[in-house]
Amino acid sequence: MRIIGHRGARGEAPENTLAGFQYIHDLGIRAVEFDVRQLKDDELIIMHDDNFIRTTGIDQNIYACSSQDLANYNQAFIWMDWDKQITPTLRQALAIMHNFEHLEVEVKAVNSMAEAEKLTIELQKQLHGFKQSAVITSFDLKIHQTLQQQKSTFKRGLLIEDDIQEKAIEQAIELGCCQIGWMNQLASDAMIQATQNAQLNVSVWTVNSIERAKQLRDLGIQGLITDFPKLMQQELQQIK
Repeated sequence: MRIIGHRGARGEAPENTLAGFQYIHDLGIRAVEFDVRQLKDDELIIMHDDNFIRTTGIDQNIYACSSQDLANYNQAFIWMDWDKQITPTLRQALAIMHNFEHLEVEVKAVNSMAEAEKLTIELQKQLHGFKQSAVITSFDLKIHQTLQQQKSTFKRGLLIEDDIQEKAIEQAIELGCCQIGWMNQLASDAMIQATQNAQLNVSVWTVNSIERAKQLRDLGIQGLITDFPKLMQQELQQIK
């Protein structure tokens, strides 16, 4: 089982920041999950929300911004002991992740197939050289359908937070995915077993309980996505 830092290490460092990615790198962890969005100037950035308010304290929709505006927002706003962190571009983050073994690249939802096509074309360009380590994940079926239409050779994972049970497995197979990312509350023993029986890898998010992590390890999942990778690293014997 691989320990995967959620948004870098959002319980231990500012989420989705270069400092957070460097933090898990320095821990010796080589697996990370992060979120990708595309700005109006087409730059790909790493950010979970579509508004800066939660992480920077400034109420501003990100899609009204270009990459030149990112310097105005401090992603370490609530982390008093950390230096200012600007929302990173995907290119900047990948420079830190060049020797990571596993990247779960979550593409956030888009409004149209046209947006999906523009984003995924640029994403695949920037992920060139990361085909062995990257898995493109999304809840948004438009992202998966676009990649499928493009005959993308990148690995893909369907993210599930709705209680659709076996339908999710059928959907993942139809979309050509190699894994399912189950929300922890839906990752029952039976659903994990059913996913494995379908020859799909399993990642589970977000797991911050040591006991739950041990249970999932014993069930043979591939990826444990956690806000506290240092804690998990200390408490678990990492089995890949």
